[in-house]
Amino acid sequence: MNYLAIDASTEACSVALQVNDKVYRRYDLCPQSHSLRLLPMVDELLKEAGIGLSQCDGLIFGRGPGSFTGVRIGVGVAQGLAFAANLPVVGVSSLQAMAQLAFMQGKVKKPNVQVFATIDARMSEVYNGYFMLDENNIMQVKTLSDEQGEAVTPPEQLKNRLKGIFSTPIYGVGTGWDAYKDKISALKSNSGIPEILFPSAEAMLVIGIAELEQGKGVAAEDAQPVYVRDTVSWKKLPGR
Repeated sequence: MNYLAIDASTEACSVALQVNDKVYRRYDLCPQSHSLRLLPMVDELLKEAGIGLSQCDGLIFGRGPGSFTGVRIGVGVAQGLAFAANLPVVGVSSLQAMAQLAFMQGKVKKPNVQVFATIDARMSEVYNGYFMLDENNIMQVKTLSDEQGEAVTPPEQLKNRLKGIFSTPIYGVGTGWDAYKDKISALKSNSGIPEILFPSAEAMLVIGIAELEQGKGVAAEDAQPVYVRDTVSWKKLPGR
């Protein structure tokens, strides 16, 4: 079985391709260049693996949250590729992908596999989610005290959102920790700036394949972004 994963939801742009049991990957930190890099990276991997897009069995894409523009680029490219090759698609959370990457890289180990992922959402907020490993070695989002899974939250309110879960060590990933370190550093158990700052298509590949094999794939036209923050309101400057 062959699967392709793409992500452009943050500053990082990445593509991963699994052909049978071998994984090919590309990763580039290229803010504002995703629209130029994403398709060439897909072409490079398909050529390296020696297969065509039509030989894939499914396509996985980063659905967000993250950069509004980046998420839209990723969804648009995923839809175009899936339409062309008649592939089912699955969207994967960028927060979940970072949590999965922490497990894949051995940053968190059984039995205490719990990760709090954050992405700088600008406007003095962070996208965030708390994840724990399931029986299939997939990081799954858990509902917190505010009865939400993934959320966008002012950093100073994270302590209340996370009430009760920091009784045991937890690993932090994502750009939110560094962007608002003065406000949320007390919540961390891992020291310094997190090693994992951005999601990767390789981690999305693991999550997405599991969902495709469970029959959760949808048609290309049904691929949807998940912004978490549904509306954006800009504060006017004085006198404007």
